[in-house]
Amino acid sequence: MLRLRRIPVIDWLLIAYIELFRCTPLLVQIIWFYYAFPVVIGVNIPAHVAAVSVLSLYGGAFYAEIVRGSIESVPVGQWDAAKALGFRGWRLMRLVILPQALKPMMAPYVNQSVTQLKNTSLVSIIAVPDLVYNATLINADTYRPLEVYTIVALIYFAILFPSTLVARRLERGLTYDKV
Repeated sequence: MLRLRRIPVIDWLLIAYIELFRCTPLLVQIIWFYYAFPVVIGVNIPAHVAAVSVLSLYGGAFYAEIVRGSIESVPVGQWDAAKALGFRGWRLMRLVILPQALKPMMAPYVNQSVTQLKNTSLVSIIAVPDLVYNATLINADTYRPLEVYTIVALIYFAILFPSTLVARRLERGLTYDKV
């Protein structure tokens, strides 16, 4: 939302953050933040802190662009009409623009959320005990990779598939132009 204000210094910083996190692989970010960043700042970072920090920064860059793009998709005439009626600032955004931006925002927002949940499997690389990390430990004990990783895939599917169904239903419910 800050990028919509068009303040050059803030714009530049936000663009740098968004492009840095969107244009580099998440796995590289996790490894760099856990192994290299502590060397730069001179403080060790616990694995779970590194994982949550990187996943948040990475996801935030994508979510920011989804929200910005959806807000900018609202026709200029809607902005002008709201201003003509005396709406300004947060009131204009809350009552006029965001309700219209919600529908085009829903699908990419849910898709990114699904991707974000799947991305959590990458934190096992720095020994954060997520589902994949625990599956790896179980596989090391049982030597049954087919069964172990099939169960992991089914767990992810069981969590994510209902989420996508709910999102589709919500998106259909947000259609305002029904006659």
